[in-house]
Amino acid sequence: MRRVLVLNGPNLSRLGSREPDVYGTTSYDELVAACRATAAELGLDVDVRQTDDESELVGWLHDAADGAIPVLLNPAAFTHYSYALRDACAQLRAPLVEVHLTNPATREEFRHTSVVAGVATGTVAGFGIDSYRLALRALAAQP
Repeated sequence: MRRVLVLNGPNLSRLGSREPDVYGTTSYDELVAACRATAAELGLDVDVRQTDDESELVGWLHDAADGAIPVLLNPAAFTHYSYALRDACAQLRAPLVEVHLTNPATREEFRHTSVVAGVATGTVAGFGIDSYRLALRALAAQP
């Protein structure tokens, strides 16, 4: 079974209570359950993690790079300014799919730039929790 890391950045643990008009009412636990269910359907072994700590997220990406493990990454706020995160992503030797619940291009100007997109295999954004399901399907289809 192919292992995949699903890594989530700051504030994603607050899903369901954080700005539900923007991010929806699905809780983080429900997001994790949806990722696990989709991964099981696809024959993937998924490890879902969340942190508000940039250095912890970079460390997880280093581990993925060393193990050639595919990554589904929601960098959250780090999307727009974390060059450390971008550089860690650039070291990955397996596919990387950047994922967002909302479509950053339709939001505030500062959200329009992703420093991660340039080193990602692809991006899925704007479909709420389905963004994760679609991203897992994309990863499962990668060699």
